[in-house]
Amino acid sequence: MSDIRSIDDSPQINTEKVCFIASKARELLAEDVGVATDASNPTDDGSLAILTDNAFATIRLELVEFISGLDVDEACELVALVWLGRGDFDAGEWPAAVNAARDRRDTPTYRYLLGIPLLPEYLENGLELFGESCRDCAF
Repeated sequence: MSDIRSIDDSPQINTEKVCFIASKARELLAEDVGVATDASNPTDDGSLAILTDNAFATIRLELVEFISGLDVDEACELVALVWLGRGDFDAGEWPAAVNAARDRRDTPTYRYLLGIPLLPEYLENGLELFGESCRDCAF
């Protein structure tokens, strides 16, 4: 059984999955340098320690695990949506974008996507090209 399905003219990945990834990526991008954690308590330090990288390790891990759990087709469509959202392809080139994403698979999808600074915007822009939106998602 092949893990490659025929490519339709629109994404088959669940919109809520895409919106979940966009939402978590937005949380990760909202990360601030903050201050290094120490032995003080949150009241004394004004809760600044929650803004350190350590505080966002769980968000990053959740995002990595979620993206890693996608099947091959979903991962390729997610990458293709990003490319459409940033203007590398247009909606009419969806099959070509998915095929290009399938060929790109030299690094793990999560690593590739988390290296894109405007990931949430690109995902949402890509969805909008197909009449989908994250506005109604519960994230």
